[in-house]
Amino acid sequence: MKRMIPTLTLCWLPWLLASAPVSAAPDDAVAAAASQVTLGPRPLALVQAMGEDSQRERDLKARLLRCATDDRPWRRSDFTIGHRGAPMQFPEHTRESYLAAAQMGAGTIECDVTFTADQALVCRHSQCDLHATTNILETDLARKCSVPPAFDPDSGELTNAAEVQCCTSDITLAEFKSLQGKMEGANTEARSVAAYLDGTPGWRTDLYADRGTLMTHAESIALFQALGVRMTPELKAPSVAMPFEGMSQADYAQKMIDEYEAAGVPASEVFPQSFNLEDVHYWIANAPAFGDQAVYLDDRYDLDDFDHRDPSSWSPSMEELAEQGVKILAPPMWMLLAADPGADDGESRIVPSVYAERARAAGLDLIAWSFERSGPLTRDGEWYHQTTDAVIDGNGDKLLTLDVLARDVGVRGLFSDWPATVTFYDNCMTPEA
Repeated sequence: MKRMIPTLTLCWLPWLLASAPVSAAPDDAVAAAASQVTLGPRPLALVQAMGEDSQRERDLKARLLRCATDDRPWRRSDFTIGHRGAPMQFPEHTRESYLAAAQMGAGTIECDVTFTADQALVCRHSQCDLHATTNILETDLARKCSVPPAFDPDSGELTNAAEVQCCTSDITLAEFKSLQGKMEGANTEARSVAAYLDGTPGWRTDLYADRGTLMTHAESIALFQALGVRMTPELKAPSVAMPFEGMSQADYAQKMIDEYEAAGVPASEVFPQSFNLEDVHYWIANAPAFGDQAVYLDDRYDLDDFDHRDPSSWSPSMEELAEQGVKILAPPMWMLLAADPGADDGESRIVPSVYAERARAAGLDLIAWSFERSGPLTRDGEWYHQTTDAVIDGNGDKLLTLDVLARDVGVRGLFSDWPATVTFYDNCMTPEA
């Protein structure tokens, strides 16, 4: 449910905590502070960067600029999904990243779900990404990694930076909770652990990476309840053979749902996701209240015989997915878009793809991923914009892309690494909501 939430001119959580009533518990005060929607300078910076090459762009830029000057309370947006929290500037899947996403108006926040050696469910983008997203290599737990760091016995230099791999299934829950999250990235040519960990892309930042509190899945549920947001957990593909210590894939899929039921979260507030269509089928059959809004994440672009531009290459087809009970389809946003370099002044140079049109015609709802995931669009070859690369020139084109996804494709939600941008757009374009 969308709520009108009073705005704050500046984003000062420490000041808010200091001003909170003495009786308020610190966690409650932080959740209350993070529930106040603030958007910061980035949305306006992107508006200023917009071009004016077509009437649509001129109209959109003018409308967004007028909106930015309004004296209005920004409201939380159900259209905005915090992708791993707010990982453009905060360590992904940490408490701090989730709080930042809520403060930027994300109405739904994601916990990617995987498991530890003792089968506890935790929030990590991949079962085997601890080497790139935490400080594990600086700790004694590095020796427990699937591929631990190796060092030259004479020089002490790291010799296997490109092969190091540390998984949640390598360690127990207690050990997992002893780690600190960091900005995603690794220098795979490094000759020391310190250099290896210094792998944050230059267009991101380590400004907020001094503290990254790792979360169990259950802890994320409790935090999201306190924040009043909806939840979209993704059941991550295991990197270990299943069954794992007696836990089958079906057990794993059910265990994730069980933690929402144990916390008393209504199924209507949860959008379980998976790239594995069998997981979606399992939820539809065995947890239908949750399965009714399960999200099938489409990564068939990795298949040699799949072409998102050719419906004859899609198996299952859009109609078959709908017949199987799938309600929501979520591809990367580039699969939903196409370029029209010959568009005139009255047309858009970014248009819906055949994939998007066929999905909507089959009655499927669409969610896209992931906005604000790419680097600066002044560079060519950004993965999330690959189908429109020929007609985009800079960061201002992110807002045109967002506008086409929202108004022409008709996505019901958009994952974003910086939720404030999507929240700003939704507030400006749907002020009556």
